[in-house]
Amino acid sequence: MSVILIGYMGSGKSTIGKKLAEMLDFELIDLDDYLQKKENLTISEIFKTKGEIYFRKIEQRYLEELLKRTNIILSLGGGTPCYGSNMDAILNAQEAYSIYLRSSIPNLVKRLRSEKVQRPLISHLETDEELTEFIGKHLFERSFYYNQSNQTIHTDGKNIEAIAKEVSEAYNSKYK
Repeated sequence: MSVILIGYMGSGKSTIGKKLAEMLDFELIDLDDYLQKKENLTISEIFKTKGEIYFRKIEQRYLEELLKRTNIILSLGGGTPCYGSNMDAILNAQEAYSIYLRSSIPNLVKRLRSEKVQRPLISHLETDEELTEFIGKHLFERSFYYNQSNQTIHTDGKNIEAIAKEVSEAYNSKYK
């Protein structure tokens, strides 16, 4: 089996994924990193030179490729489950257990305000109010997809170890 981590940007998918990979002795694959290596471009460069539609097409192709693997922690991009048939592919994957790492809007704003430069979708937002509105709108639009995950884990007020332990216990109770 593999664990698929789903959630909005800044929800901790990559950070929790690292800790979880250690705990379960699985390989961690961040879909964005995987995609960048395959394309030999950063996500920002892909968005600038080829556009979001191209990005979403290759993202789907690489997701389907990785869903065939086992014993991995797969950390998805925040928008990945919401495009094309990605969420259906995740839910129908034979060897995958999806977990939505749910964070509140204030926590996401706090985490993302200093990372805007590295995040193409929010790099243009100048104030916390704009960021809050943007995140709120996106979460509303994406919640339909995120909430289809096999399990939801709330991350607010918890440290990395506690969240990773909760994910590990959820996975182990289902598959061990």
